Amino acid sequence: MASLATKLASASLNRSFVTLPASAAAVRNVLARSAHYGSDDDHHGHGHHESPATPSLSALKTVSPNANRTFVTAPAKVFQQKRFNHTSSRETTEIPNFDKYKSGSGDMTNRAFSYFMVGTTGALTFIGAKTTVADFLANMSASADVLALAKVEVDLSTIPEGRNVTIKWRGKPVFIRHRTADEIDEANSVNIAELRDPQNDAERAQKPEWLVMLGVCTHLGCVPIGEAGDYGGWYCPCHGSHYDISGRIRKGPAPLNLEIPAYSFEEGNKIIIG
Repeated sequence: MASLATKLASASLNRSFVTLPASAAAVRNVLARSAHYGSDDDHHGHGHHESPATPSLSALKTVSPNANRTFVTAPAKVFQQKRFNHTSSRETTEIPNFDKYKSGSGDMTNRAFSYFMVGTTGALTFIGAKTTVADFLANMSASADVLALAKVEVDLSTIPEGRNVTIKWRGKPVFIRHRTADEIDEANSVNIAELRDPQNDAERAQKPEWLVMLGVCTHLGCVPIGEAGDYGGWYCPCHGSHYDISGRIRKGPAPLNLEIPAYSFEEGNKIIIG
């Protein structure tokens, strides 16, 4: 079949003849198509030339070298398909009209609605996030009883001269000592250049007669004992740290002086710690 198609294509281009194997059905088909081709030319009016005569079977037969086969030679024009141009009143490049599918509300209305929805969603999200953060901070903040202990008020008139008072502030002990004049002189007579943590007594006491300190040893956090030790101040029995009458470390493993908290004196001989 491929050889037959090749022959037909070549004959159509060269206006030559094609030799085909001739069976009875094939010969009748060739004669019928030849006659139909001639009538088609007259019908479409492509010239007023006379139709070529249909060749007879004897004229188409050729002698075959093979005695058992007969071949027919027919014009290649018989097998050529004619093509006619087809024209239409409507151009194929015409773009369809989609106006009836457009929204009657307009693009600006849809855009405004979209902006409104986005803005509303953003506002609701912001309010929800703000409420969540506020609730979280309220739960994490200190309770009322803790806030009440943030500051402690002490009446100094109840503390006699030369005595210590220990109060609790924020879970820590606070030492308050009403010092005598001799103790004040002793605290000021110390050479601060010899101290491990050099500090003047005036830096540690807002009023010379009142000394306020955290009762926590700076070594390992023990609570020192008042009016004890080699220097007449405080002594930590856990590891042998000695503090003088100003709360400065003088002997033992503690590296720093006893810490001074934030405090202020109020009217009526009162002190507020914190």
